[in-house]
Amino acid sequence: MNSTHKTKNSARLFDAAKKVLPGGVNSPVRAFQAVGGTPLFIREARGAELRDADGNRYIDFVGSWGPMILGHAPSRVVSAIKARSAKGTSYGAPTELETELAEKIISAFPSMEKIRFVSSGTEAAMTALRLSRARTGRDKIVKFAGCYHGHSDALLVKAGSGAATLGIPDSAGVPRAVASDTIVLPYNDLAAAEKFFKDAGETVAAVIVEPVAANMGLVPPVAGFLEGLRALTKQYGALLIFDEVITGFRLAYGGAQTLFKIEPDLTCLGKIIGGGLPVGAVGGRKDIMELLAPLGPVYQAGTLSGNPLAMAAGLMTLEILDDMNPYKKMEAATEKLCGQILAFAQWLKIPVQVPQIGSMFTVFFSDAAVYARFFHALLEHGVYFPPSQFEVCFVSAAHNPIILKKALKAITQSLERTSHA
Repeated sequence: MNSTHKTKNSARLFDAAKKVLPGGVNSPVRAFQAVGGTPLFIREARGAELRDADGNRYIDFVGSWGPMILGHAPSRVVSAIKARSAKGTSYGAPTELETELAEKIISAFPSMEKIRFVSSGTEAAMTALRLSRARTGRDKIVKFAGCYHGHSDALLVKAGSGAATLGIPDSAGVPRAVASDTIVLPYNDLAAAEKFFKDAGETVAAVIVEPVAANMGLVPPVAGFLEGLRALTKQYGALLIFDEVITGFRLAYGGAQTLFKIEPDLTCLGKIIGGGLPVGAVGGRKDIMELLAPLGPVYQAGTLSGNPLAMAAGLMTLEILDDMNPYKKMEAATEKLCGQILAFAQWLKIPVQVPQIGSMFTVFFSDAAVYARFFHALLEHGVYFPPSQFEVCFVSAAHNPIILKKALKAITQSLERTSHA
């Protein structure tokens, strides 16, 4: 490609990073291995736009992988973080902000009676499994191929996302004994779940599922799938865990579970509830949550759990979302954009899928090499998509009609260039 895209400074920073960070990154997909080229080192972001170390500007559809639902650096969230940071950044002790954010989340999720804050989605899922095993006295966990629930040993089995991108279905270093208690079934295949439960349902502690799969491309649930899992888990005495780290406060204010009208026993949250700062949470029924120490025998702890900066940012973010209720507007804008992308791709006779739900979508090619060409063409035209087609794009409240019109032009130009490659 005859590129005019400047990456000299990003390349220099990547070379320096590789000397001190494994692969030069702190999360694998950032290394651009799936698409090739130089990873972008970001200097700043505002609204729907990123600016990298070379001064390139991009309309951002990654949004830090989902949490920037209000756009980057929203003034009220930034002000909340600044005000809180001036009073200290971490105490290792309770603050009233934790209670306020917990009350806000619980009021949005009918399935939740109590909640425990942690520092990541991985910790939330790990804690949910530990609670499930303690509550049921069983060991086996059912998950679905392509669903990612963080990088704890028990769940890093056919986990989609980075694993799918790199062609690694499992991770080295995961003990076989741990992985053997994780049963992997096909996503959206209720018959397979029914068959397994008929044979071994009494051994299952919990089923954990992304209500909308967002780590193998975007795969919404087929009609009856989630309802069937709810019925099966109730029938066999297992717990149902919804991993809403991505979908929580993204698809609807009360997450995918309010959209689909299904109440799980436990819910994992992250991303948006920290307003872009590191956070996670697990919440659910009182009788399950009170198994956690110090009330019960299930141990979980974290020095930075309930960090005051994350609590302040999350609380302000949820207050804004509750007040402005941007969901229908974002969904309509995303649906329109995806329809236009698909129509243009079909006109070019490019085989591509553009699944969409709410403000989430993917542009998925049958050949990953084609996506790589498309991705770099997008960069040339000032649009930043995920550096892997297994990841999801996000539209934020900052993506106004003018920005989306500009993005659509860049996307169609990139599709045209891809079709001629």
